[in-house]
Amino acid sequence: MAFDSFSAFLVMGGHGPYVWACYGVFFILMVAMMVWSVIRRKAAIESCRRGYELQAGRSEQQAVRGSAASFTRVNVSHD
Repeated sequence: MAFDSFSAFLVMGGHGPYVWACYGVFFILMVAMMVWSVIRRKAAIESCRRGYELQAGRSEQQAVRGSAASFTRVNVSHD
């Protein structure tokens, strides 16, 4: 499709505002999704890091105190 001038390209026979608005919304949403993904990724990594640190702290405390649980072996007959 050929246009006579740049302004004719922007207007696109009366459909220009709709077309350019769609492109604008698309690019704004794509940027917003990228930003949101980066934020959620950082939050997930931070959550995992806190979980690992908490878990490492608990295992260190259990190593200092000894075993937190005791188990007794029960012999079950299979008669």
